[in-house]
Amino acid sequence: MRIVIVGSSGFLGKHLVTGLRADGHEVIRLVRREPVAADEIRWDPVTSALDPAVLAGADAAINLCGAAIAGDRWTPEYKKLLRDSRIGSTRVLAEAVAQAGVPVLLNASAAGYYGDTGDVDVDESAPAATDFLGTMCREWEEATAPATAAGARVVLLRTANVLASDSEIITKLRPIFALGLGGRFGSGRQYMPWISLPDWVGVVTSLLVDSTSGPVNLVAPEAVTNAQFAKAFAAALHRPAFMVLPAGVLKLIGGEAGAELVHGHKMRSKVLESTGFPFEHNTLREALAWTLAR
Repeated sequence: MRIVIVGSSGFLGKHLVTGLRADGHEVIRLVRREPVAADEIRWDPVTSALDPAVLAGADAAINLCGAAIAGDRWTPEYKKLLRDSRIGSTRVLAEAVAQAGVPVLLNASAAGYYGDTGDVDVDESAPAATDFLGTMCREWEEATAPATAAGARVVLLRTANVLASDSEIITKLRPIFALGLGGRFGSGRQYMPWISLPDWVGVVTSLLVDSTSGPVNLVAPEAVTNAQFAKAFAAALHRPAFMVLPAGVLKLIGGEAGAELVHGHKMRSKVLESTGFPFEHNTLREALAWTLAR
C-alpha cells in the first residue's frame, strides 16, 4: 500500500512508520519543515490548503497530528494550540483526501473524548464529554467530515495511554518510581486506560485493510485503576508505591491539565472485541514486563 502520514515525527508516528515499512508498505510523510529525505513532502495547514496531487495514488492517509496534551499548562494560548494543531490540520487533510479520492483515512482521537466516567464502562457508543478535552475531541473527529462525505472509509482512533519505554507516560513516571517515590494520584480509584505499543501498531495496521469505520477505542482488554497501575508499575521496578499525590497538589502544580490526572474512563473496545483482535499484551503485567525490559 501507498500510505501518506501526517505526524510521523511524534512518538506514535515514528513507530508506526517503522512498522509499516517493515511490512513492505510505501510511506510518504507530510512535514511542516523543509524536507530532508526523499519520502518527505512539506505542507503548512495553517497558511494554505493541501494540494490533492500530493495524495494522488495513495491507498490510505493517516493523521496523527497534534501538540502534546501534557506539553504545558493549559493557558488560553496553549489550549488554542491544542485545538488548532488538531482540528484545523484534520480539516485541511480531510478536504484533500476528499478531492484526491483517497479511499481510507485513519484519524487520531483520544480517550479524553469520554471525560471522567467513574466506574461506568464506556465503549465507542458513549457520547463525548462537555469538558475541554471532550469538546476538542468531538470537533477533531467532526473535522474528518469532508472525507466521509466523499465516500472515504474514516476510522477515528480513540487512543488510551500507550505503554513503551519511550512513551511519555513511562519516561515521566519511571524516574520517580525508580526512586521509590511513586504512588497513586488522588484517591487512585479513577480508571487509567492503556494499550501496549505493539498492540497499538497492530490495531492501526489491521484497520488499514479491514472494513471498520467510525470510532475505535484503542485500549487493552484489562481495565485498571490508577492505584492498580501504580502498584503494578512499582512492582515491575521492584520498588514500593506508598506515595499519594493529592488532587489539590496536582491541580496546583499542573493547573487544569494536572486536574485531569484524577479523572478516568473505564474504556473498553466493543469494536476490537467483535473483530477478535489478537492482543499481544492482554494484561498490564505483560505490557509492563515488555516495556521495562527494553
